[in-house]
Amino acid sequence: MTDTAPAANIATLSELLKLSGSQYRLYDIGRLVSKLPKEQFEKVELNQLPYPTPTQGCACIAIAFWQKQSSQPYLWLLKLPLDEHGLLNQGARNHFIAIIVEALGADLTQETSKKQEELLSSNPYLFTPAQYKLASLNSKIKVDLKQQPSAYFSPFKQYLSHGSDWNNWQAVGVQGITDFIARIKHDNHSELLLNALPHLPDEVLSPVCSALENEQYPVDLIDALVVALESALTSPQTSTKAMQLLRALAANSHHIHVKKIIEQLLSKQQVSSELLITLSGRCWQALADEKMLMCYFEHLLRNNDLPLFSSIFKDLATIPLIRPVAFQCIRSENRSPALAQAIGQLFSQT
Repeated sequence: MTDTAPAANIATLSELLKLSGSQYRLYDIGRLVSKLPKEQFEKVELNQLPYPTPTQGCACIAIAFWQKQSSQPYLWLLKLPLDEHGLLNQGARNHFIAIIVEALGADLTQETSKKQEELLSSNPYLFTPAQYKLASLNSKIKVDLKQQPSAYFSPFKQYLSHGSDWNNWQAVGVQGITDFIARIKHDNHSELLLNALPHLPDEVLSPVCSALENEQYPVDLIDALVVALESALTSPQTSTKAMQLLRALAANSHHIHVKKIIEQLLSKQQVSSELLITLSGRCWQALADEKMLMCYFEHLLRNNDLPLFSSIFKDLATIPLIRPVAFQCIRSENRSPALAQAIGQLFSQT
């Protein structure tokens, strides 16, 4: 780096990025694709805070960085292990930094040689997320850096605007959908999607829902998706559609209208494992309530799948927002004998 700050003294990723002179943005790409504030991440790196949205015991982070003279960012996609309290594994983070410094030294944005490429590609902390997540991430970065959307943006906007030939979707690309959804609060985009929503064929609705799960959007659109979800839940033939619509509400699952439909869903006699997995994986914010979470756990047990209950309980208990509520549930006098037994078995295994 510099003579006063040798590479060996770099303690955190935040420090590495700052010392390299890079501008940078951070995103969580685990459960959903969302911005990760720099101040929060600095506290996570110092183990002053648990990672806010862990996924299967890891922090999944995208770091977009660039030099002032270049608007084209470089991208690191990291998967760093966490301990049982959700704190960052310092050894893994330090190992990642050591590999980067060995390969690139002071200039993180330099043109790399074949040897450097080999060093970087063998980095055990880099991973490749699902394509739909990459598309959403790409769109968010372009919005944040005030860059133009991809060439697929206009065809999708035109498709929504024409309001007729809904089955003529072949020119629509996933990147165009995520570019549009990342700009859902721009111009009349929310209104366009609102009007099109009842007409979208499954081939278009599915990627639209995958993109919507990463965005917060106006209440009119929330309500339209809630109505569509209510309708899908009444028909056993549309369980896949119900799961997609539930996903679409993920980033808004703390909203009172979304919590209400999830409460209705959990009041049903039977809820499919697919919907229960979607709830814990993406709509966890709606479960940050003892009554709701207790009802959720009871549904998991009703499906007689103890391994699923065990894996979801452990996963939810790592989320700082949910952890205290989960422990309230297991100590509650109102828990059922089945839940008490399942919890007993869970803790006897650890």
